[in-house]
Amino acid sequence: MRFGERMRELRAQQGLTQRGLAKSIGVSDTYISKVENENLHFGDFPSETFIHKLADILDADEDELLLLANKVPVAIRQRVRERPEVFRRLAGLDDKTLDRLLTQLEDKPNSPKTPRR
Repeated sequence: MRFGERMRELRAQQGLTQRGLAKSIGVSDTYISKVENENLHFGDFPSETFIHKLADILDADEDELLLLANKVPVAIRQRVRERPEVFRRLAGLDDKTLDRLLTQLEDKPNSPKTPRR
């Protein structure tokens, strides 16, 4: 799913119009339309501040929206900076190996559970 599609879906679930959402965030309804229709120019892409406000208003998962907008959530970005070698190795693993590793992590007691989407 693309960012604009997900934004439209979340807005509809909350029963908000583009105009109502725009007013809540502090942008124009034209901008909301452009975002939802993926009709943006490079400088117009949603900022992290916009996405944060959007997630709050739409009661949505901010990390999901950031990732759909091709932005790395702050907590993940900080962790990658702390341990770049680990993330390089993870990035090189195939899906089967990553799934097996995730299953092992989820089976460990006191291990943080990763939400499934």
